[in-house]
Amino acid sequence: MDQTHGTARPRIRIRRPRRGSAFAIAAVLTAAMAAPAAVPRPERPAPPEQAPAPSARPALGSLAPCALASGPGLQMAEGIPTGRGYSHSTGTVHALNLMIDFPDVRGQGTARERFEEFFPQTTRWFAQSSYGRLDYRPAMPITHWLRMPHPFRAYGIKRGSPFDPGYRKLVADIAKSADPKVDFRRYDLVNILVTPNAGPPAAHAVLSVTYADNQRAPAADGVPLANVSFVYSRQDDGSGSLRRTGFRVLPHENGHVFGLPDLYTHAGGDKAGHWDVMSEDWGPGNDLLAWHKWKLGWLGPRQIACAARSGVFAHTLSPLSRPEGTKMVFVPVSPSSGYAIEARATGGNDEAICKPGVLISRVNTGVDSGGGPVSIVDSTPHGRGCTKERNVHPGLSDAAYAPGETFDTEANGTRIRVHVTDRDAAGDYGVEITRRASGGARG
Repeated sequence: MDQTHGTARPRIRIRRPRRGSAFAIAAVLTAAMAAPAAVPRPERPAPPEQAPAPSARPALGSLAPCALASGPGLQMAEGIPTGRGYSHSTGTVHALNLMIDFPDVRGQGTARERFEEFFPQTTRWFAQSSYGRLDYRPAMPITHWLRMPHPFRAYGIKRGSPFDPGYRKLVADIAKSADPKVDFRRYDLVNILVTPNAGPPAAHAVLSVTYADNQRAPAADGVPLANVSFVYSRQDDGSGSLRRTGFRVLPHENGHVFGLPDLYTHAGGDKAGHWDVMSEDWGPGNDLLAWHKWKLGWLGPRQIACAARSGVFAHTLSPLSRPEGTKMVFVPVSPSSGYAIEARATGGNDEAICKPGVLISRVNTGVDSGGGPVSIVDSTPHGRGCTKERNVHPGLSDAAYAPGETFDTEANGTRIRVHVTDRDAAGDYGVEITRRASGGARG
């Protein structure tokens, strides 16, 4: 999806069409505080250990060498910790949802029907992905379409539109129209669910966009609408799965509000494939990478291992879909890059995995959103993949390493070897990680 970081010059990224579908998505969120949920919430699984408190910097301890900082001058980066201007991603998050239409584009269906395209599915997705550490509560204090004072075309919104002047005007009009019935101070983020007949179908051009940490945005009730996600049209890939998977544009957009960058590039999902919803959120369900779950505070310190010193290390990795166990081993190779090692299998939010195994990715916190900050290491780089699912990058679908397979690399004077030793009856994977200095460097 596209995202814009409000403290820098707005920059929108659009996914290029692939296999007959357009892969563009955008996000916009507005900061506020909280309100009661408008829909029933699923029972949350008990977290396996204490997670960091909301908005608090986690105590890193021995993990500090692996908590790579973001590079300077980036709009939105992979660094840990995430900046303070984004919405907190643990604990209770109150999401304001406003359904809007225009004098020239009247609401298609009812406002509640539009709301129900995304809820309670989005709430369940976050509960599953966060292992219960994010209690996402959507509110719909205005139950009808909120009519804007100007026609849709008057705002000049197109694919890639910057915040100024069109979106600034639209956000100001939304705040003014909703203010009599909404206390914006009660919410942590804002979702603007636009009537789906405004703008082109998503398969042609996705207008959805997010403005995150936008402290210069118009204010309402004394708070800037700094984290706002706009969702247009419907994310329909023609497979008949719209009701089951179309909502995932919102978890992607809200990911920006929580500080996650886009993983897709102008070429589409060539870097991270379908292994993270910040890369591809069309088609069948997918989760987030382990690095993102650590960044969001959804993994506790005992679920992460940091291989910052030379040696040979053995670990057992539990698939990311399960709340318990070790979830990631990270091997830093520079102050801004390293390799994340995790286990992925079908379950939870992951339904499109055709080759379960150990997934290895290179994280670079010096690369901006949309530039490919995370690259999946493909275990079969010359293969065609193992999926026939629509809107899943085929070449990376079989990227995971199976038992008996090995990854070897050298980076910045460090030699790294990851060998998948076995998979036990519970589905956990054994890995042996070797880190050695090379070329006279210190490992």
